[in-house]
Amino acid sequence: MIQQPALVNLVISSGEPAGVGPEVSLAAALAFLQEQPASTITLLADPSLIPASKIPQELSNRLQVESIALATPAIAGQLNPKNAQYVLNILDAAVKGCLEGRFDAVVTAPIQKSVINEGNVSRDDLFTGHTEYLAQLCYQEHVVMMLCATLPSGFLGLQKSRDLRVALVTTHLPLREVPGALNQQYLLETIQIVDQDLQTKFGIAKPVIRVAGLNPHAGESGYLGREEIDVIEPAIKAAKDLGIQVSGPYPGDTMFDAKALDSVDAFIAMYHDQGLAPFKFVSFGGGVNVTLGLPIIRTSVDHGTALDLAGKGLADSGSILEALRLAYQLAVNIKKRI
Repeated sequence: MIQQPALVNLVISSGEPAGVGPEVSLAAALAFLQEQPASTITLLADPSLIPASKIPQELSNRLQVESIALATPAIAGQLNPKNAQYVLNILDAAVKGCLEGRFDAVVTAPIQKSVINEGNVSRDDLFTGHTEYLAQLCYQEHVVMMLCATLPSGFLGLQKSRDLRVALVTTHLPLREVPGALNQQYLLETIQIVDQDLQTKFGIAKPVIRVAGLNPHAGESGYLGREEIDVIEPAIKAAKDLGIQVSGPYPGDTMFDAKALDSVDAFIAMYHDQGLAPFKFVSFGGGVNVTLGLPIIRTSVDHGTALDLAGKGLADSGSILEALRLAYQLAVNIKKRI
């Protein structure tokens, strides 16, 4: 007898209400449910942004819009700090549902960090992004941002399609603060988190990981900086001593070798643009952001709110559709381990 796949319940936080988040969330949800029958989706949004009339009757039992009220009506393309708390409210509800087991994974639509900071003047610290905020909600001190994309066969001479995964040691920091944010223990923990989640969530039995240096030419034996000698190399050695298959540090300009995709499961970059500039150049806007180190599954788009496209029916839902596909697969992987 053929065993039916387990039902996966996904939730989407629809993001900045003045951006493309609500419309691409709905479009991607409809497309995903058509291709994946063993799934349900809950969309968190104000009903004015995703009217029930836009959901086909045949999908209404598998796609629900759960109401989270706006503070004030949203106008497409026009940011309003009065709705900053609304954005946080839908994130809070999504994470709460995942932690309670109601949802198997959360997919997040794009938000506007600046308007959240402008609207939340009572907060003691700046809102720096989804990744950091979700870590706070889940009481995790250390999480890792990783971008994933499937590169097609023929691209860069690839004989068959390959998965590119790029994780970051530091995320949304001014460049001048990056060296001071690096230390051996933090880098070791980053490597461990990447290794662990590649096993538990991605189903890779023995992940192979490459780590970048910080300085040009990976420090040129100390002549261009000592971070490789004092921080990165000792962390890599400590990870190897724990049985992790990791190598480096590699110069940032040569680490992303297409030939390495046959054998490397994840690349770890020291800072945001070192990893995401090459990633976004080759991922054609179809990348998916995954937060590692959380007790829940979270995926997201790798683009912004696109205020200039909001409400015009021009926004591409491809990235959030890929985020739904990956969230579903990660949830299936977890269910298989239980």
